[in-house]
Amino acid sequence: INAIKIDKSFIDDIDTNSDSAVIVEALIELAKKLNLRCIAEGVETNEQLEELKRLNCDIIQGYSISKALPVDKAIEIYNKYNKDK
Repeated sequence: INAIKIDKSFIDDIDTNSDSAVIVEALIELAKKLNLRCIAEGVETNEQLEELKRLNCDIIQGYSISKALPVDKAIEIYNKYNKDK
């Protein structure tokens, strides 16, 4: 195991449901304490994205970042933004 993935059902109402927010925060803290990466899936709004950034979530997946892409297009975008690193 090298990552904890947070299901979209918890992310959906992270900014409106305090129980979901507490669970997400606990999962991110657990991942950090176990030296695992934390992945949030199904991030669709800027509010969700900002909350996950505030909580130091490692990886964000969802339409707020990009719709699903074919592999070649994803590699093209990755290379474009990482060519100077």
